[in-house]
Amino acid sequence: MRYSHDASGCEQKGGRVDLFQLETFLAVAEERSFSRAAARLHRTQPAVSQAIAKLEAELGEVLLERSSRDGTLTDAGEVLREYALKLLNLRTESMGALAELRELHRGRLNLAANEYTCLVLLPLLDEFRRRNPRIKVTVQRALASRIADDVLIHSVEIGVLSFRPDDEQVRSVVVYRDELDFVVNPNHPLAGAQDVSIRQLGAENFIAHNISSPQRQKVIDTFKRHKTPLRMGVELPSLEAIKRFVEMGNGVALVPGLTVRTELASGALVRVRVRELQLERKLRLVYRKQASLSHVAVAFLKVVETYAAAHGDPYCFHPERAV
Repeated sequence: MRYSHDASGCEQKGGRVDLFQLETFLAVAEERSFSRAAARLHRTQPAVSQAIAKLEAELGEVLLERSSRDGTLTDAGEVLREYALKLLNLRTESMGALAELRELHRGRLNLAANEYTCLVLLPLLDEFRRRNPRIKVTVQRALASRIADDVLIHSVEIGVLSFRPDDEQVRSVVVYRDELDFVVNPNHPLAGAQDVSIRQLGAENFIAHNISSPQRQKVIDTFKRHKTPLRMGVELPSLEAIKRFVEMGNGVALVPGLTVRTELASGALVRVRVRELQLERKLRLVYRKQASLSHVAVAFLKVVETYAAAHGDPYCFHPERAV
């Protein structure tokens, strides 16, 4: 007999009841016979009798009327029968739910990205949803500097970054190659140039993002290395705002190429090559190295790999080695 203390500190009887015992009990109750229950469960009659005796001992209750030959339940047996049915039904439901997860009939994909990296996800999510329409997808907006931590504390399962995280607990896979584009208004004096030197940009007013990043630091270092001033007269909170402000004729900007495809195609902005600023950006998916990914996350990574193989550059699927 086992004893435990409830919240009030009182001792209560308790027993370790397993599902096999409950299944055996229900078989006897439904078949009204130990021998028929044994045949139904593919066990011997002594094994069934022993399971019932053990169940009664652990609960401290008589469940079957021994004087009756048809397995009549006692009052305690009737109460247990109701709860045993619920528990076994829950087992069936839970196994079914797990099967649905494995077969991707239900589940959730939780991702983290920022304004820029979210764009690379859109075609991938479109393909994933076509294949798995019942999976709920949530992309949480997060600062790039926080995404690796969000992955490690299980806030999200997969994050998207434009730089390689330092944490050894994070695995990363490069999935997209992008470049930094220097863009101007169509009426800007540099709009007609094929390419320019970085030294020609020393007098320009740059519209910059107000969040620091490794890429921003690379640009600052490149200007310093070429002894050219980098004048960031306006800082804005989003890439969308930066593009709109440059379209209005307010300065120039350096933005990820992925974010200005529409504006370049329409002529709202013009890209000018800067010889010293050919900076490639690699976007990668990051996830916990030591954790088992969910069925949904594994399916998403397979979609990304297949998409990259089918479409080629700028999409790719290159796992990065640990630093």
